[in-house]
Amino acid sequence: MIHPLIETDASLPATSVLRARPSTLEATLSGLPAAAAAFARAQGFKAKEGAVCLLPGEDGAIAAALFGVAEEDAARDPLHAGALPARLPEGLYALEGADETDVLAWLMGAYSFDRYRKPARPAARLIAPAGVDVAAISRIAEAVALGRDLVNTPANDMGPAEIEEAARALAARFGAQITVTTGEALLAAGFPMIHAVGRASTRAPRLIDIRWGRKDAPKATLVGKGVAFDTGGLNIKPDASMALMKKDMGGAACALAAAAMVMGSGLDLRLRVLIPAVENAISGDAFRPGDVLKSRKGLMVEIGNTDAEGRLILADALALADEEAPEIIADFATLTGAARVALGPDLPPFMTDDEALASDIARLSAKIADPVWRLPLWGPYAQMLKSEVADINHISGGSFAGAITAALFLRRFVAKAGAHVHFDVYGWTPNAKPGRPKGGEVQAARLVHALLAERYPARGSAAA
Repeated sequence: MIHPLIETDASLPATSVLRARPSTLEATLSGLPAAAAAFARAQGFKAKEGAVCLLPGEDGAIAAALFGVAEEDAARDPLHAGALPARLPEGLYALEGADETDVLAWLMGAYSFDRYRKPARPAARLIAPAGVDVAAISRIAEAVALGRDLVNTPANDMGPAEIEEAARALAARFGAQITVTTGEALLAAGFPMIHAVGRASTRAPRLIDIRWGRKDAPKATLVGKGVAFDTGGLNIKPDASMALMKKDMGGAACALAAAAMVMGSGLDLRLRVLIPAVENAISGDAFRPGDVLKSRKGLMVEIGNTDAEGRLILADALALADEEAPEIIADFATLTGAARVALGPDLPPFMTDDEALASDIARLSAKIADPVWRLPLWGPYAQMLKSEVADINHISGGSFAGAITAALFLRRFVAKAGAHVHFDVYGWTPNAKPGRPKGGEVQAARLVHALLAERYPARGSAAA
């Protein structure tokens, strides 16, 4: 499959897009026809980063375009080409020096969520440079769009059942097996904390379980927090904090997007995707601060705050994932405000005890422009989770190290897996950036796909 905004026939007539730095702008202009260069100067084009100047030809049509980029390569956003689809008129373009990252950025930047409004104007199309695996890039861009659509959809149309529908559609597309445990059946199946968090809602909680790949392949499991909407429960959120809670299923969107990439790439692994999908609502049946819940692992968990529900449902899912001792478990969750205070919305922290895994994640993050940053799993902070009445409290009760103590809580439920990494994602781009329109985002999904592709390449591939 080739994305409709990508053209592979380089012989087609296309408008050239030239990158221009401020310090070399005059040299760039000197290579253009005199009239075009004069027009750019008359427009006051200074090659400011992200600026576009359309240059007319003798017939008045667009003959070329100038695109301002950062002076220093190190300061340049790797996805800077993602700004172009929204800034160029409809048409076919050839970007000077385009590479694989530019093509992906172009497709990511062309994304628009149009479910509830008239579609945006047609985006500009790009001629792919020779040697680029356009089909692979198209699959990644499609998976990113899938995840963004899930996050952007409001909670009235994206509850636990709709998350299940999206998972079933994905499983059917790739011939994967899927089972779903719903409502009261969660108790009989041994998922008491998923049930407790979701039981107050009229929309039943559930655990979605997808399996794909040959049964004797190395096992890798993705776990995604699927809180369709988070009121905070009885520890109700203030209105400002609740406004964006449709994105609290962003971890599930990340897991499904990563799974789409893995299955679409045909990686040689036994993939499992676990999504606990709930709504954290308020009713007479809501779980309470001070309750003690039994987890799937058997640990008794004291509830310190019902607004820290995500780690509870993840704990049951992680315990299930751990039972078959996969080589790697990666979980995605919009888990803590502390992560955003520490690193902001664009840089999700990741936490793992596995040094080799941490090194691979850091390297691949930079390589594919899917940024994350490591925070320590500082063992002594586990003391903050002590409970006087149960095995563990699920929050520290203080304001310090919230992202780390949440990860330390999750770590208690993983013992057999070869490695475990936790991504505390924001799941949202608050201000549009090149390749990242404002709205839902599947942070670390491309990164996890790249990691798994490196470790478990498709059979018959050059890397296998």
